[in-house]
Amino acid sequence: MSIDESVPAAVRRILTAVDEQDADAFVAAFAPDGFVDDWGRQFRGPERIRSWSDNEFIGKRVTFSGTEVSTPGNPITLATQVGGDGFNGPSHFTFDVQADLVASMTITA
Repeated sequence: MSIDESVPAAVRRILTAVDEQDADAFVAAFAPDGFVDDWGRQFRGPERIRSWSDNEFIGKRVTFSGTEVSTPGNPITLATQVGGDGFNGPSHFTFDVQADLVASMTITA
C-alpha cells in the first residue's frame, strides 16, 4: 500500500502492521493508555487492544484497499475498503496521534 507521507509515522506503522498481518507491531503503535473505538465499543490498553485485534482485526486477516486521507490533520481520518474474514465494506479510521504514538483509533462507517 502506498500512503501519503503526510500521514503520521504512527499511523503508517499501523497500516504496515495491517499489510504484514503483524499483531505485535499493531499493538506497539499505540500509547500505553491508547484505545480502539470499534463502532462505539472501546478497547483500552495493550491487552484489550491485542484481544480485540486477535478476535476481530488482524486475527481475521483484515485487509485495506483504496486507502486515502479523507480528513487531514490530527486527528487524521483515512477512508478505506476493509476486507478479510470479518467485517467487509467501506470504513473510516480516525487516528489521534500524540508523541509519535496512536492515542486512539476510531472506526466508523
